[in-house]
Amino acid sequence: MSEANLNNTQSSDAMAAALDSVHEVKIGDVVKGEVLAIEDRQVIVGIEGTGVEGVVPQKELSSQPIEDIADVAKVGDQLDLVVISRIGNDKENGSYLLSKRRLEARKVWSEIEQKFANQETITAKVIDVVKGGLVVDAGVRGFVPASMISDRFVRDLSSFKGQELTLQIIEIEPSENRLILSRKALLEQERQAKLQAVFEKMLPGDVVEGEVARLTNFGAFIDLGGVDGLVHVSEISYDHINQPSDVLEVGQKVQVKVLSLDQEKGRISLSIKDTQPGPWDDIADKAPVGSTLEGVVKRLTTFGAFVEVFPGVEGLVHISQISHQHIATPNDVLEEGQTVQVKVLSVDPEQQRLGLSIKALQEKPAGAKDSEHEDVAPSDYVMPEEETGFSIGDMLGKTLDDK
Repeated sequence: MSEANLNNTQSSDAMAAALDSVHEVKIGDVVKGEVLAIEDRQVIVGIEGTGVEGVVPQKELSSQPIEDIADVAKVGDQLDLVVISRIGNDKENGSYLLSKRRLEARKVWSEIEQKFANQETITAKVIDVVKGGLVVDAGVRGFVPASMISDRFVRDLSSFKGQELTLQIIEIEPSENRLILSRKALLEQERQAKLQAVFEKMLPGDVVEGEVARLTNFGAFIDLGGVDGLVHVSEISYDHINQPSDVLEVGQKVQVKVLSLDQEKGRISLSIKDTQPGPWDDIADKAPVGSTLEGVVKRLTTFGAFVEVFPGVEGLVHISQISHQHIATPNDVLEEGQTVQVKVLSVDPEQQRLGLSIKALQEKPAGAKDSEHEDVAPSDYVMPEEETGFSIGDMLGKTLDDK
């Protein structure tokens, strides 16, 4: 074979080899591209093994906003890209639209699908607050519905913006770019674990420190370390209060006594007032027999009037001790809310009872007849049993026994 023919044969073989090494570019292919040039808001790359070029728009370079392309790419860089579409109809010399962002998203979706299958959680940053919930960046766009954000009602979602949240994957569909996440489920699991720990170490009667977490009209929720217990409004103070916010504020540290634990319902009942000195403590010193006190008529019954002489301390003025004149009922001379002066006739700290008299501080009018109950001794004036505190004998008076 002549030298010329040999050279032609070698040239043909080289061309054939070169043509064999050129791969056809297809939509969806993952390719490598060498950055050839950076133009306004796009990168020109040579697609490896194809002999053709591609274009990567600035928005397709990263899932994060880019101000300067030079921050993420420079001439000579090798980029992993996915083919999105063809630009023009020239198969030999045409170029392709490529994306780095979508290839990265593919990998993220794959990782999230794997975590979903393994029941693992993901961490994502809240990038926007919308009407229905939170938009998060998990490498791909995710959504947390408002009903799945917390295990309690949240009025203002704006406080979550910028936060990194640990989330449970509820629904995933990469082909539709749908990723639904939940924080509520994880909080409930965490709360149950903390609740279990509290029930294992806490007993009724224990006094512990907590922090006021929330205030409602019916009471205050106290954080005991990730678990809330309720102090009903009636257990906040011995003094009458209209609403918890009158005496408490969110974030305040308080001492509370554990009243009851209901593990099945996850409820803890607490009391603040039981950690404070009771209104009947030292009552014998505050209201010794023979002393004069000022009080307010709280309740009127057929057998007498209950007068509050200290916050949380009521004594009984038996009907026989209201007036020197005969009265049919206490309503004849007294009304609820009226301020009166009373004399202490008897004190029973153990039973929390005070016997009081109004008429003992008044001068007996000339010619006034004694009350029909005059022979009732001060010791017979007792505080009510159950709601009223009186036994039947107490209500009717000792006179019945004498008849």
